[in-house]
Amino acid sequence: MSQDQHIAAPLRLFNSVTRTVEPFAPIEPGHARVYSCGPTVYNYAHLGNLRAYVFTDTLRRTLLWKGLAVTHIINITDVGHLTSDADAGDDKMEAAARAQAKSIWDIAAHYTDAFKSNIAALNIMEPTEWTVATDYVPQMIAFAQKIAPHHCYELETGLYFDSSTVPDYGALAGGRDDAAHARIDPVAGKRNPSDFAIWRKSPPGEQRQMEWDSPWGRGAPGWHLECSVMSQARLGQPFDIHTGGIDHREIHHPNEIAQNQAFRSACCGDAVTAGFTGARWWMHNNFLVDRQGKMSKSKGGFTTLFSLIDAGVHPLAYRLLCLGAHYRSELEFSAEGVGAALTRLKRLIMGVESLKSRAEGVTWQSPRLDFLRANLHPRLIPLLEQFDAALSDDLMTPRALPLLEEAIAMKKVPADEKLCLIAAFDAALGLDLLGLTRADLRLQPKAAQIAPGQIEADLDRRQSARQDKDFALSDRIRDALIARGVEVMDGDPLRWDWRLSL
Repeated sequence: MSQDQHIAAPLRLFNSVTRTVEPFAPIEPGHARVYSCGPTVYNYAHLGNLRAYVFTDTLRRTLLWKGLAVTHIINITDVGHLTSDADAGDDKMEAAARAQAKSIWDIAAHYTDAFKSNIAALNIMEPTEWTVATDYVPQMIAFAQKIAPHHCYELETGLYFDSSTVPDYGALAGGRDDAAHARIDPVAGKRNPSDFAIWRKSPPGEQRQMEWDSPWGRGAPGWHLECSVMSQARLGQPFDIHTGGIDHREIHHPNEIAQNQAFRSACCGDAVTAGFTGARWWMHNNFLVDRQGKMSKSKGGFTTLFSLIDAGVHPLAYRLLCLGAHYRSELEFSAEGVGAALTRLKRLIMGVESLKSRAEGVTWQSPRLDFLRANLHPRLIPLLEQFDAALSDDLMTPRALPLLEEAIAMKKVPADEKLCLIAAFDAALGLDLLGLTRADLRLQPKAAQIAPGQIEADLDRRQSARQDKDFALSDRIRDALIARGVEVMDGDPLRWDWRLSL
């Protein structure tokens, strides 16, 4: 088959609405619009939270790989999200501010910065725009006023959405089941267990740090309202893809869909349409689990990216761990697993460094498949086709990663040609393989009891001892370094590395 006969694989993505993998085409030709549920900034993101953004980044990079322009929105929830994922309890932000005796605005700013630091460390592309919930409260009130006459009712505690007013409520979660959808705090006067708050009135005699005047009293918007309003404001409706963790598929996203249906009906004067959800595709990543179950902040003692870095693990090892499993599969987190991912990343970087030392330079600039096919070495074209097919098959990164390793190891292909392909692959995988060095992966554990300068000095002493054939001293120096968490690597130009201890 000649190169001009190769045809890029059609992109197919799993749609949680239909529970099937479907061919994807954007509403606007050549331009995909994507909205991702962002963090509630009351605490540090745990690794399970961050898996969602590795997935979303992989989706975005794949859309770019397929030649599409992408507008991507991630929201920052700084008000309205309650202390239970089931829309129950106190506002998470207010509770965090009380617990830490700080301004709620300071809490939001601190944890927003921490989250964005995590995003940068994982080489996740910044969204086209961050939307902040408190910037959109007037629009939320206007949205609620539009749907209230036919879809909401008022109680002493606030304005509630009547879930019986939209057809097929909860279909995204697998069908309407009041028992399954009743994980919401019991409220006197609610018509249905699955009804949810659109606006929460501040309790009598209590003043929140974040509250606004509304037609239903002073208070704050419900969590679910935020994403409907912000996605519509920045992307219009319908837009192409809405992403989030699989836990959002059960309550948060069905509630968003119900609001979207009600708003469309109110604006158009039509009956509520069951098939309209606000987005054409709803995509969800599965849980990160440890041996105790789903990773969750509510359990306490959760693992953050900061704690992983403090242990000496480069954050891109966690990204590689995520890419090694399909986004719709549960992924077990363990010390052994992340250690193996770090070792795999080191081998990839070593392979790329070897190629860079033999290449005259990398001139590749474009990830477009037609450009690559026209310029790559013929032996690399099958790897390109297989990689494209893997990404196009619902982001099948576990199939794509070995092709990267195969490209590095391939014989009888010039190094600069291989680097062109590796750069293209990495544009989709986001591992920064051409930017990192092996030394960059040598992160000093926070608990390390020796400084790198002292390690180098000890290794120089050990080398002198070996030259003097004082092997007993050489062994004592090596054993002392090992005892202090240092792996001595004879014959390796790097000479030493931190011993991973998680």
